Amino acid sequence: METRSAKRKRLLNRVRSSPGGDDRLSDLPDAILHHILFLLPIKTVAQTSVLSKRWRQLWYSFPDLDFTTINPFANAPVKISSTGRKKVHSWIANGADSINQVLALRDRNSPIRALRFRAHVTFSRLNRLMRRAVKLNVQELDIEVATNDYFNFPRSVISCETLRVFKLKSRYPGFRLPPSPIMKGGFQSLHTLSLSYIILYDQPSLLNLFTDSSFPLLKKLNLDGCNGLMHLNVSCRALEELSLENCCQLEYLDIVGSKLERLRVISCFDSYSNDSLVKIDAQRLQSIFWSNNTITDKCCLQNLVSLHGAFIGFFILFEDLSAVKLRSVSNFLSGIASSQCLILEYQCVEILSKNNHIAGVSLCNFSKLQSLELHTGFNKHNIPGLANLFRSAPAIHTLIIKIINDHNVERRPWNRDLWQLSSTVEERFWESQSQVMKSFLQHLKVVKIHGFSECENEISLVKFLLKHGKVLEEMFLYGGFSKSRDSLHREKIKSQIMGFSRASGNAKIAFD
Repeated sequence: METRSAKRKRLLNRVRSSPGGDDRLSDLPDAILHHILFLLPIKTVAQTSVLSKRWRQLWYSFPDLDFTTINPFANAPVKISSTGRKKVHSWIANGADSINQVLALRDRNSPIRALRFRAHVTFSRLNRLMRRAVKLNVQELDIEVATNDYFNFPRSVISCETLRVFKLKSRYPGFRLPPSPIMKGGFQSLHTLSLSYIILYDQPSLLNLFTDSSFPLLKKLNLDGCNGLMHLNVSCRALEELSLENCCQLEYLDIVGSKLERLRVISCFDSYSNDSLVKIDAQRLQSIFWSNNTITDKCCLQNLVSLHGAFIGFFILFEDLSAVKLRSVSNFLSGIASSQCLILEYQCVEILSKNNHIAGVSLCNFSKLQSLELHTGFNKHNIPGLANLFRSAPAIHTLIIKIINDHNVERRPWNRDLWQLSSTVEERFWESQSQVMKSFLQHLKVVKIHGFSECENEISLVKFLLKHGKVLEEMFLYGGFSKSRDSLHREKIKSQIMGFSRASGNAKIAFD
């Protein structure tokens, strides 16, 4: 077994590079050695302090303290052998008390660039640790804590002038924010804020918190699990990225951002509200990710003239799909009409399939759209909705269809009469659309269908696109979930498709 003395000598030999035994590595500037140590786990960094006084001082001044590499939320106690500033650390494990001891050994002239940790902790210990970090001019705090009860937001960080990045995540049960006037008095230097699992039942409206006066330099904002939040207004002029998740009681969302480029909203809005509203005004917005959100009663998206990519999905019980909700969806889609790449989730396509039969509700024209991806069950009732989408995308270049298996719907298999002219209702429908889809068919170059299972609905569309796609270059058909097809049957279908392709145009067909 290797003794401590032998281990120390072995570590020393690793850092000595010259034949004469000179420690050239230790002669490097602190900044370079700190960068080297940054690539190592925090426990290994602490162990280097046994090498010499020089390395001990490097540990005491190490600016990036990332304790997340240690087993998070471990219950094992921490052993730090220390009787003073010059005593060597033997090893470090998890725990707020241990991190407090590490911070206590630091010189005030050695600021902390980043402090990250995950731990079970009481509020008093957390508050003490954060006060100490603030005194050491911390620039980034990334904390995930678990407590036995609710706790209050640590106020010591609000007035920290050096803090640039602050991320606080509470595991169950969550934490409470202080009153808005107190929050608005600090964070003047903050450019990234992330808060997860916040209790807001006592102050459900954050209408005047995220403003220029409160967060003049804020560029990134993430709010996750804001329990009780009903009204949110975000109008920080410097904000570039905004993410909202799991704000299920939200009824009112108003976003104004002259520099906002990325917006992400997932699983938000109260499905029982009768007067919910979303308003977005962001002329520089480039991407929007809107998924699993309840449809609001009113919707106003304006000035989204720079939009490049949009991922859109809604959550709704179809028995609640009223004309008001459908108009809201149409207004939402009209607001993103300038997007170049659009992905519509399964529920969204289902809504548009219903939408197609509601008088007075129309789909906007996506004149700039180049790529369209649709997630759909591709059932019979979806076909008019898909046709409506194709008509609304006159300049599309790439069409991607991902077929979702719906076990509750019986899919009619291919039969040998399918390839006869106008042999099915679906095929006759698509033929009736050839003129109104003329622009769509004259621009479409690439088609990809995932989950292709050789059913009538799918083959009728494939045949239609091959026949009328004037500039179609490639079609990729990726096998799906059909279990009843034997290899001979598949080969026959492929042969039929390939033969029709050769007769209709020059498009290349690829099967997988």
